Amino acid sequence: MRVKIKLKHFVRWAALLIALPALLLAVVPRAASAATASSGNGWVRLAHLSPNTPAVDVYLYSFGDSTAELVLHHVAYGTVSSYQALAAGDYTVAMRAAGAAATTKPALSATVDVAAGGAYTIAGLGPESGLRLQVLQDKLTTPPGQVLVRIVQASLQQSKVSVTWNGQPTVSGLKLGGVSSYETVSPGTASLDVTGESESSNSTITLAAGTVHTLVVLDGSKGLVIDNLLDAAGSGTPPVGGAATGFGGTAPRVPSALPWLCVIGVGALIAAAGGIGLRRRPRPTA
Repeated sequence: MRVKIKLKHFVRWAALLIALPALLLAVVPRAASAATASSGNGWVRLAHLSPNTPAVDVYLYSFGDSTAELVLHHVAYGTVSSYQALAAGDYTVAMRAAGAAATTKPALSATVDVAAGGAYTIAGLGPESGLRLQVLQDKLTTPPGQVLVRIVQASLQQSKVSVTWNGQPTVSGLKLGGVSSYETVSPGTASLDVTGESESSNSTITLAAGTVHTLVVLDGSKGLVIDNLLDAAGSGTPPVGGAATGFGGTAPRVPSALPWLCVIGVGALIAAAGGIGLRRRPRPTA
């Protein structure tokens, strides 16, 4: 017996079928966002802030696993990655000379216990002769309406630096490789003065309320340079951080679920259309 579907029903289901990709596209980000929020992730970023240390390769391992989850090649001085979302747990970061085999014994290594909702910067700090990997605990929230700022001293040309914010002393005598605690400052546009033993740098920085920043003092080709890293943009926003010269494209990519959802959706619509036709079959008479 043939199944008959009226034209108006066919048009209705065809319209739904055409709209399906757009509908699913709207659903996917919501599902991904919900999964991320409930996955118990923390965030880690990596930084090379040792002025006279050559470029390095950086490996990140889940603790006890010899297969690297992330490998960053030829990381040069002054480079800071974007944050990498990681499942809560223990991880090891290993630093090797650029181009060295992955089986080479690391020049430096450090471990980090990533807590759900926590953020960390693992930085190579100090001069090459005293290079160390240090795990920094990053803050993600501020006092209401305020800004948090900390300073990392990564200048070899100036062994100590002092920092003032709008004329108010913020950090004094910070040595190479030193990291200040977070200081609370008012939002807005302000004058940032960094003074070393033989030179100084002045810049104007605008900071929005609710943001958290790490200001890195670097050696530039023409003197001191300040790199303004955004640690967090608000309590409801996961950190992204990193400078424009970060390790773009290194984060694992999640395969898109959209094609599979389309297939499932098409199947559901076909089944539904068939169900309509079956329900409209005339009942056999005795």
